[in-house]
Order: sequence, then C-alpha cells, then structure tokens
Amino acid sequence: MTSKGKKVDLLEQLFKMRDEQRDMVKKGTKVVKGQQLPVETNRMGLYRWYLHPKLDDRATKAIMLWTQEIPAGSHSGKQKHQGGRVHYVLEGKGYTVVDGVKHDWEKGDVILLPIKPNGVVFQHFNSDTKNKARLVAAEPNWTDALGVDLGAAFEQVENAPEFKG
Repeated sequence: MTSKGKKVDLLEQLFKMRDEQRDMVKKGTKVVKGQQLPVETNRMGLYRWYLHPKLDDRATKAIMLWTQEIPAGSHSGKQKHQGGRVHYVLEGKGYTVVDGVKHDWEKGDVILLPIKPNGVVFQHFNSDTKNKARLVAAEPNWTDALGVDLGAAFEQVENAPEFKG
C-alpha cells in the first residue's frame, strides 16, 4: 500500500500504535484527584472531566468519565445523544426527562440513558431549591470508532442556564 508515493507497512503501524499505547499506560496518570480538576462551565452545566479522549496524560482513553454539578433549583442543558450513558447520583434529588418522560432520582440512584437508533433527548433537573445535585457520568469512548455522533446524533438542544458562551 502506498501513501503519497511512499510504501506503508500497515502491520508495522499497528506495532507502533501498540508501543505508543503501552507507553501511555505506563506513563499516564493512574489516580485522578477530583479536587484538583478545574470546573468547566459548558453547554450542559458544571463539569469536572476525569477521563476524556482529549486528555493525553491519563492511563486510558477507553472511557469518558465526569462529574456534573447542578445548582439548587437549576437544570442541565438538554442534549440529544445516542444513549448508553450511565449517571450515578452522588448527592441531591431531582429528575431526568428522557424523550419527554420524567424519571425521579435521589442520592444512590443510577440514571440509564437507553441506546436507541435515533438517539435520546434528555435533561436533568435539580428539584431541591436549597442544595446542589451531583452526578457522575460514564460511557464507553467509541468516538474514534463510530464518530462523536455514535451512529445517531450528538446535538445540543438547549444550554444550561449557567453557560454564558
């Protein structure tokens, strides 16, 4: 196989990728200190990213993992997503609307976004007007294999009130 006139050995490219991945695991951060992470105010609200495909200093890129804080009485942005995302409620109480259906949650509950061919539209609400809610979210990092749309869609339908961008 050639690339711009040069012969390319794709097997050797796999060995090179393997070595780069092994090096990432060996040198990468294995304990991510949550209190040292910056809070990112984005379209979905207040995030702390633990694992993300663009964080090159971590020992893995296989999963995306973040926490989300929803201020008292507030809500997240509304997003359309393939599904397959899991949220664990660290603190607080509220509800999530998935495709127009309300689902109540509280500390210790797990919110599962189903995988659907055309994706799901969801939004989290903190029903406590005095205390914040905090969720931890995780999903497999399929972005390189399937694209960020994950075969369905990845769209921001509405921004969180805290987002000023």
